[in-house]
Order: sequence, then structure tokens, then C-alpha cells
Amino acid sequence: MLMTETAELPEDGDWSFEVKYDGFRCLLYWTETEVFLYSRNERLLNDCFPEIIEFCEAKLEHVSVHLPLLLDGEIVHLLNDYRSEFHAVQTRGRMRSEKVIQQHVQTFPCEYIAFDLLKHAGKEITGKTYEQRKEKLKKLFTQLELPVKVKYRHPAKVQAAEVFEEAAPCWDRVLLANGEGVIAKKRSSEWLEGKRTENWLKYKNWRKVHVVLTSFDKENGFFTGAVYREDQLAEVVTFRHGLSGDEEGILQTFFYENGKRLSGSSRWIVKPSVCAVIHCIDFDGKHLREPRFDSFALDVHAEQCTWQRMYRELYPLPPNIEVTHPEKCLWKKPGIKKEDYLLYLQLAAPYLLPFLQDRLLTVIRYPHGTVSEERFFQKNAPDYTPAFVRTVQNEGIDYIVCDTIETLLWLGNQLALEFHIPFQTVRTANPTEIVFDLDPPSVEYFSLAVEAAVQMKAIFDQFQLQAFVKTSGNKGLQLYIPLPYDQFSYEDTRVFTKFVCDFLCEQEPQWFTTERLKKNRGTKLYLDYVQHQEGKTIIAPYSPRGNTDALVATPLDWSEVTQSLQPSMFSIYSVLERLETTGDLFRNFSEAGEKQPFQDVLNNLKGLM
Repeated sequence: MLMTETAELPEDGDWSFEVKYDGFRCLLYWTETEVFLYSRNERLLNDCFPEIIEFCEAKLEHVSVHLPLLLDGEIVHLLNDYRSEFHAVQTRGRMRSEKVIQQHVQTFPCEYIAFDLLKHAGKEITGKTYEQRKEKLKKLFTQLELPVKVKYRHPAKVQAAEVFEEAAPCWDRVLLANGEGVIAKKRSSEWLEGKRTENWLKYKNWRKVHVVLTSFDKENGFFTGAVYREDQLAEVVTFRHGLSGDEEGILQTFFYENGKRLSGSSRWIVKPSVCAVIHCIDFDGKHLREPRFDSFALDVHAEQCTWQRMYRELYPLPPNIEVTHPEKCLWKKPGIKKEDYLLYLQLAAPYLLPFLQDRLLTVIRYPHGTVSEERFFQKNAPDYTPAFVRTVQNEGIDYIVCDTIETLLWLGNQLALEFHIPFQTVRTANPTEIVFDLDPPSVEYFSLAVEAAVQMKAIFDQFQLQAFVKTSGNKGLQLYIPLPYDQFSYEDTRVFTKFVCDFLCEQEPQWFTTERLKKNRGTKLYLDYVQHQEGKTIIAPYSPRGNTDALVATPLDWSEVTQSLQPSMFSIYSVLERLETTGDLFRNFSEAGEKQPFQDVLNNLKGLM
């Protein structure tokens, strides 16, 4: 059943609304013995998305009474509850090597979002109304203990799309999340195979991007647009759709009269001068997606069409976030302005927010950026904190809890450049992770942090504990061991952290120390286990730091922890590029914690005392 595009969402009460996720439309056929994923052109996708198949197969016994099932939905890679990334799904769909696919599963895992139920217990229900099918789908997923609305980073690889009774709240969430759009569905509609119908309407979240025109291909009639990236033109779009006959003729004449034809080619090029506004739904890293010509931008100069401007137009700020002094320079050496910093927070939010969720936040604010030494710690929410910011009282302090993109951007506008979090959530009495802070005397001794991390990992491996590692964003490394949720006290974890640090100091006394006074450490690396206690904080993964180079506390793969590693490799700009290839290396953090045999480790250590 296919959707019809609409220029406006219906307002009468005969419609329900869903978020439109950007992925592969797919039928999930779930039988007593097998599971099948079929694309719109009936291609079998099982080999490309094994994590979804394996999840379903693991639940076969639990689901058996409801089989066979036929679901209509979308394969997605979620970035938040209301937005998915098409490029990750598209890349996976093109893969053929089982080894490469399995690597991609670890880096960019995918989920199946079901928005319709077509067959239940072998009985076809496509003739029932949309409203009846959705109610049956919700009841089914509730019984199966599967999410009845999409939850980012939930372990379930099959979830149901949320239904909104009105368009406005659905559209507001899409805009805030920078999602693809909204689908309106008539409540009385049946499901019709292969039919494009006006009972299902798609309303897309179009963005407008400014580009400078650079070339015209006479053979296919397409024009090319580019933006400046570090003084070099980067082509980001080829387009023809959206141009009227007159506009197309004007542009062709412009190229013929002002450009030159490339030798042996049908392509004409001109010097950058004429700018245009392009409608699109996203950017895949190389090209604007679904581009359409909107208008000429005669008041815009070519050099104003930049990579930074394109991203800002692709990621507009929420309407309730007022930015003051966007041109203020925060990091002088990399030339990062406040508007660049806010864009980093938007793009890093899918990876940063999960670690700020439910944590009492301490920020370090730099009222003049890092160009000044003035800074201050802030725990208490100021009097002017807006209503959309969640706060939690703890020991007389009104803490901010940063669990939404709006709160994150509001803090960014307040020039909070560092985000520090405790080792427990507002819902737990105990730590959710152990963290070792490997602190060399200066960045020149960073190799000591690498050596300590490698030796510690050998110890963790002996205990069969999975550890994660990140740069501190300054001069050291920080090692994380996630724990089963709310099971072990700080006294329990101190047994382990003290053992590990004392052992390393005994093995390599010339390199490592647990001496708290800096003046007594000399050039040794400080192994800080005392810092891991209630009330103390650590810099959050993906948080920037207030040093002059705009470095970021960056998760690493253990294979990167070698003597060639340097903190300077991970700045705001490089981390965003890195995420496009590595994904979030801390993505499975909580899941790993639930599998840790920490009680066995604790029993062994207490037996040695």
C-alpha cells in the first residue's frame, strides 16, 4: 500500500498520524519455523539485516501462539525516537559479504518499526479498518512485551510505531528531532496491496539549502550545485526537478553565454556567481537527498554558500531556542563560533544524550569562550531556567537533568562547554559503572596513560569483564566497566578499583602512583580510584572540553589504544567525521553491563583478603 504526497496535513477527526521514518519499506513475515524480510520489490533482505532475523528467531517460542504473522513496516537505523538515518540502511542493503555485514551490525545496528498488522495467527485482517488493525497491533506487542512506540536504543529489534490522534504533536516531535516527516492515515481505510491511495498521505519535512551553481550537463539536462568547504567547492547536488520551463531555459542560456564546455564532454561550467535555493529532505554525506529547485537566491553571494551554512539549514534550531551572539568565537585556534558549537551539539546529541539521561548535571560555563580564562562550575539551575528544562532536587541543589535536545542546546547557548555527570542516575542508589581516570602529569606523558590502559585491559580480560575506553578530552584516558543495574555499592566497587590500582603500582612503581598530592607524584601517572564515589563526577562521553584545541572526550576502539594515539586527534570537527565511520563505540554500554560477572570477581577478591 503506497502513500500520496500532500502539501498539507488533514485537520478533520477522520485521520490518525504517525512519524515517517527514513529507511527501507519492508514486510516482515513471521512463521512457526522461519522469518522473512521482503522489500517493496520482493527482494529477500534476511542476509542484510541478520540482527532483526536473530531477534525474531529468539522469540519464536514466546510468539508461537500468534503465528504466522505478517507486519508492514520500515527497516531503520534510529538516531532518536523520531528520526532514522537512511544512509546507514542503504549502505547495509548494498552489502554482500557476511563478514562486512556483521561488522556493520555492530557499528550501525538496525531495527524494524512495524506500523501495520496484515495477518495474525494465519488470519488475514487487511479488510479491517486501519483503526482496528492498529488496536490489534498494539495489543499484540503489549502481550509480546515489545515497545508499542519507538524507543531509541531499546534492545528490542522489533517495535511498533506510535499513533497520534492529532497532527500537531506528531509534527512538533518530527521538527524537534529533525525527522523525515509525518504520515496521515484515514482511520476507516483498509490495507490495499500495491495501491497508491489518498487514504495514506505523506507530509515531508523539507529543508531549504543555499548552493552556488557550477555546471550544466546538456545531455541529461541536470544542473550541479556546490558549497564552499575550506575554500574548495564541494558539489552537493544535481537537480532538474522543480524548475519551470522558463527557469530551465534561463539557466541553460546563462551557462551557454557565461560558461565554457569541457573538452570531450556535454558538461558546461561557469565561475561561481549565481546561487539557488534547493528543497531537500536530508544530506547523505555527499549529496542532498530528493532535491528540488525552489528559487533563485539573487541576494546571496557565492562565497556565502558554505558547508557550515548548509548544515545549519539542514539542522534548524528548535523554535523555542533563542541564540544570542551566534558569531561569538569560543575556541580561537580552530575558529569555532557559538553557532558551530551548537551545530556540534545537535549532531552529537544521539550519542551524548544517552549518557546525560537521568544524571544530575554539573557543567562548566565559559562566559567568554576559551579565549578567556574566566570559567565557573554550575550545579544549581539558575532562576531564568526555562520551563522545558527538567530539574531534580538533591541535597538542597536544584540540578538540571539534560535529557532532551532542547535542554542541551539551551545549555550550549549559555556557553556550557563541559558536561560532567555522576556515576549513578537519579533512579539508582548505586553506581551504574566503574570508571578509572588515568591522569598523566602532562600531555607529554600521555604514553603512560596508554600503557596503563593496556595493562588494565589485560586484568579486566582475566576477570572476563568488558571494558570501554575514551580519551578524557585533555591529557589522559578513562576506562569504563559498566555494571548490572543498581546492584553493587560504591564499597563493592572500591574493592575492585583499589585492587587494580595497587596491583599496577606494585608491578610498575616507576610509572604509576596512587599518590593524591600532585607535588609528590613527580612524572608518574596518577591512578585515581578515590574519585569513583558518590557525589563525584566524570566528563561525559562526547562532551567537548574547555581547552584551546576544542578537544572532545571521545570513545575509542581498543585497537586504537597504541603509542601512536594522541588526544589532539579528537577535536569537535574530527569527532563528527569519525562518527560517520565508527558509529558510537559506547552504544552497547548498558547491554554489556547487564552481562558482567562482577559478583564472581568480587567474591574472588574478597576471598583473597
